[in-house]
Amino acid sequence: MLLSVFVTACGGTNNASSNKTTEATKAPSTEPTAAPEASAAEMRSYETTKGTVQIPVKPQRIITDYYGGELLSVGANVVGVEPSTFDNPFLKDLLTNTQDVGAPVNAEKALELTPDLIVVMYDDNYDALSKIAPTIHIPYGTATNIYETVKLFGDIVGVPDKAEQFIADFEKKAAEGREKLKGVVNENDTFGIYELTDKGELWTFGNNAGRGGQALYNALKLKMPTKNSNDNQTLQLSMELLPEYAADYMFLTTYDPDKKGDKLKELKESPVWNGLDAAKNDHLFYNDFDTYYRYDPIAITAQIDLFVDMILERNGKK
Repeated sequence: MLLSVFVTACGGTNNASSNKTTEATKAPSTEPTAAPEASAAEMRSYETTKGTVQIPVKPQRIITDYYGGELLSVGANVVGVEPSTFDNPFLKDLLTNTQDVGAPVNAEKALELTPDLIVVMYDDNYDALSKIAPTIHIPYGTATNIYETVKLFGDIVGVPDKAEQFIADFEKKAAEGREKLKGVVNENDTFGIYELTDKGELWTFGNNAGRGGQALYNALKLKMPTKNSNDNQTLQLSMELLPEYAADYMFLTTYDPDKKGDKLKELKESPVWNGLDAAKNDHLFYNDFDTYYRYDPIAITAQIDLFVDMILERNGKK
């Protein structure tokens, strides 16, 4: 999946679609719970690209393919996710009771987990899943930033208050990060995000294509390289063009699933790479792919501190 979505660079796109909900009449729950919850019988209409779907007002057991982090950010009980979610370092502690349901979601495995809601990014076997539980198809790129994402999934899970709290915590952490960087980075310094592939391709990224863009640009409000733009969330560069898209601080991830290391070695030995101001000033950062590829709300929030700590340490402030 990582390879298939690499060029489109998961994390968001322009031309977002939107989901709308309408509340159904709620009956009081008779089940004792730690917090007010709705019974499984309480349903509401939810508008999707597939039409109107009747979903639980308060779903209790959710299966998803690629929306594990989004659902967990609002406290959902996620009982099944696709396998690569378990490689997300920000979610591992939250997935101890969650099972691998395959990619695309395996219908037989989903049936075993008795979900009351299924949420998918891809609709490969939508019809089969819909026979198991109410299924919502949320196409890739529906939400374009952390605010839209958290509110969307807070609505789906029926916990808008948890969505608002998550956003408040995110904004607090972002403000703290900006305060720590005051006086450390120049207000005119630029910050660029790049990725090298196992084929030797070099890409640069905007504020909504994963790789830490939302944390770096939206939360910390650091400047992009002059020639970069959020109009082009992903842009492939030649080595000849790289200096035009270089930044004062440059963060590189490497997509290298077989861990060969040959393309990164070639880049590090390149005269163009070593001739950049960021290289001369020791402002090149080589970052772990799995850590910075992630773009769910939990990952984005955690990446704020990671970027701040890297910048402070490199400037001798930590």
